[in-house]
Amino acid sequence: MDYARLAELLFPHIDKKPEYYEQLFPKRNLPEGAEVLRMAPSPTGFIHLGNLYGALADERVAHQSNGVFFLRIEDTDLKRKVEGAVETILSTFKYFNINYDEGAEIGGEYGPYYQRQRAEIYQCFAKKLVQEGKAYPCFCSEEELNEIREKQTRLNEGTGYYGKWAIWRDAPLEKVEEKLKEGVPFVIRMKSMGNPEIKHTFHDEIKGDIVVVENNMDAVLLKTDGIPTYHFAHAIDDHFMRTTIVLRGEEWLGTLNIHLELFDMLGFDLPKFAHTTVLMKIDETGTKRKLSKRKDPELSLDYYRSLGYHPYAVKIYLMTILNWNFEQWYLKNPGKPIEEFKFSLDKMGQSGALFDLDKLNNICKTYLASFSLEEMKDYLKDFVRTYHNDLYDVYFGNEETMDKILTLGMGLNLKKRRKDYINASQILESISFYFDETFRREDEFKYDREQVDEILNMFVESYDYNDDNGAWFEKVKNIAERCGFTSDMKAYKENPDNYKGSVADVAETIRVAVVGRRNSPDLWSIMQIMGAERSLARIKEVL
Repeated sequence: MDYARLAELLFPHIDKKPEYYEQLFPKRNLPEGAEVLRMAPSPTGFIHLGNLYGALADERVAHQSNGVFFLRIEDTDLKRKVEGAVETILSTFKYFNINYDEGAEIGGEYGPYYQRQRAEIYQCFAKKLVQEGKAYPCFCSEEELNEIREKQTRLNEGTGYYGKWAIWRDAPLEKVEEKLKEGVPFVIRMKSMGNPEIKHTFHDEIKGDIVVVENNMDAVLLKTDGIPTYHFAHAIDDHFMRTTIVLRGEEWLGTLNIHLELFDMLGFDLPKFAHTTVLMKIDETGTKRKLSKRKDPELSLDYYRSLGYHPYAVKIYLMTILNWNFEQWYLKNPGKPIEEFKFSLDKMGQSGALFDLDKLNNICKTYLASFSLEEMKDYLKDFVRTYHNDLYDVYFGNEETMDKILTLGMGLNLKKRRKDYINASQILESISFYFDETFRREDEFKYDREQVDEILNMFVESYDYNDDNGAWFEKVKNIAERCGFTSDMKAYKENPDNYKGSVADVAETIRVAVVGRRNSPDLWSIMQIMGAERSLARIKEVL
């Protein structure tokens, strides 16, 4: 076979030599021990928790070693590409404050950082492999590939394009020229020299020593449009972007042998590999399973953004499942930035990382409970501007009122701060009753209409906005006694059948009328914030 002629037939437009790119993308001038890592999402429109999990690990390892963290967009699959997906990726990273040093949209000396813009580089090295007899064109149609798989299945042989089943592997040049003249589409495949009977020990930075079986599959390197598969693009890009650690999901372990062979074929130094575990959850049946895009909305990062989870609190939680010793460090160093924690790949879990939404929520409660009033307002303002801008003036038109609302809700007036708040949506929902535009009655009254009217009419007659909390409650107790309830909680507990209920039931009736809920912060305080006119209007609306 005249491999040089074959290479020219396949890539007549490629005139650059591999040496050109080695000079164009030299080794990075970084301090000793500095690591270079990348985040390389596909623009499919779905950015999930696993992306953030990996990106946070990438960023920590790179930046704490004085290295580089870059963003590469793997847009080789046009069928899966979603319009606006790149913008979603960028805005998501911005929201969670994952800062990359170079890459998509900000550039850098090792770009382009979109794979479709790097087609000429991939084709240069595909041409090199063809010239060396390490790759070849394959003109098989989908129908032919299906026939091969069906025959392999009938014969109980491993499926795939390899060895004797690779019908274009050693095709004569004349046959290739004939197909090219006919304009038949082709892919470029690697000519694997591996033996699946041979196993090697490979060191993974997370999983430790693992066994890898040699690859014998003639994997596709370039698709019919001249754009690479992940396998080929990964080897080329991570070499020329000078990646030192490839951190990715463990779903790529199954093709690691292809990548190892490709790096060897291309004559590239092998980077270190670190394969992260999948995120798991305990479902309602008590079964531990992988988080699912279809079943688990909490897998999508949009879930956290749309509900207004504080991005830093989410990152704190992810750190607890990224490194097993982080939680202990954080308890000893409350308030310290997570960047001060010494992150380590060998302290990442080797089997499924258990994601616990309840634990995340508890971390969020603790984190938000540390906020000052101004920090809480800024946090809510950003969220409302983004997701509920039409209600911005409702919530923040009178900041003095909002200050009072949040002071009560956050427990700023208490010796011990409340830990009620999980995210911005839940906060806004918890205070929505203050505003007529967002008020709705959620709970029904406990008693019949006649009893409700009696209690509310008495309350309206006796209500005085100038009463302090003590005077206000004395009037509620008086109403209770007059209506056949009791203000003596001890007597009620001993003989509940002697009364219609207790003073707590009377207060609840007033609360449902004013705020639409059976549970709320101190009702007297709420009515002081709402004012007499609005408070009484709510009661009169019921009456």
